[in-house]
Amino acid sequence: MQFRRWLSASALVVAMTGSALAQQMFVYPAKGQSPEQQQKDQYECSSWATQQTGFNPTMPPPVPQQSAPPPPGVFGTAARGAAIGAVGGAIGGNAGKGAAIGAGTGAVFGAIRRSDYNSQQAYASNQATAAYSNQQATYNRAMGACLSGRGYTVD
Repeated sequence: MQFRRWLSASALVVAMTGSALAQQMFVYPAKGQSPEQQQKDQYECSSWATQQTGFNPTMPPPVPQQSAPPPPGVFGTAARGAAIGAVGGAIGGNAGKGAAIGAGTGAVFGAIRRSDYNSQQAYASNQATAAYSNQQATYNRAMGACLSGRGYTVD
């Protein structure tokens, strides 16, 4: 549970840090444009770039969502395994031994399922962050093209 929170928080920080760095554009008025004209041009180019790309830089990056509820923890699967093992052990003549084997097996499978789930969530979060960064880069290219067309040097 704490790992998942840490992972989500880390992904959000990376996305926000990446977006803050990627959004910074240096615009120089190469043809002597006034600060008022530059502000007007930047606003119009931002509107145009948003319209062209569908990306709005004023919106925060999306928060990664869980794709499915998490699987039961180690103790939940161990309890289920113990119950199944006790039934199997009772049939074989030793319910206690069957319960112990079932609990151990259930705990192992529970840990594996939890690990797989955490890996899938991390992958989905990384994919969302990459998609956001790609959209932002496309927006920045459109914004730069618009400003260059209006006589600004963009870096």
